[in-house]
Amino acid sequence: MSAPGSTGTLRAVRPYDREYFQRWYHDPRTRVHSRVDLERHAAFAVAATEFVLERRVLNVLDVCCGIGQWQPVLARLRPRAKYVGVDASPYVVERYGRARHIRLGRFGELDRLRLEGPFDLIVCSGALYYIPDDEVVPGLAAIGKLLEGLAYLEIFTSADEVEGDTAAILKRPRDWYEARIADAGLVASGLHCYVTRGDAERLGEMETAR
Repeated sequence: MSAPGSTGTLRAVRPYDREYFQRWYHDPRTRVHSRVDLERHAAFAVAATEFVLERRVLNVLDVCCGIGQWQPVLARLRPRAKYVGVDASPYVVERYGRARHIRLGRFGELDRLRLEGPFDLIVCSGALYYIPDDEVVPGLAAIGKLLEGLAYLEIFTSADEVEGDTAAILKRPRDWYEARIADAGLVASGLHCYVTRGDAERLGEMETAR
């Protein structure tokens, strides 16, 4: 059953196949992010993580990673960092799994994938607002347990204008996400960044959101 203010169980299953990724990731007429956009997001996430950890990023978990487009960018930024991608698309795993270190898995089953954490940086970019309610809670809880540094969780609410596959977006209010993020033991630190409660306690008061 959907939570109040959410339409999270109403989404039809979508075919995340070759045609889908061609349209939203490759075709310059319809893709959401350019290479420059992606590089800027990745560089910011790495810098923010290293600010929190006070050292270089050693490993990254990319959840709902799609074709793993963060992997080559992160490999250039931090060549020694280990990258692990997780995505629910069999096409992605077959096409990109070996080259980009992507394994099959849904957001809601992260705790059952036996991932070798903890991870310095956990990324979930442009995906949470497509995930059904019953997967969001266990997925965020798993991220809270696997996180050692910073989680970059790109989330847009029902008040935001979103580009891309808008037909599949689950429109949820801000307080819906805030409640579930708090339940997962995560604290917002601004610009889609979240830290564990333990790290939040050692950061300055103005470095985290109330």
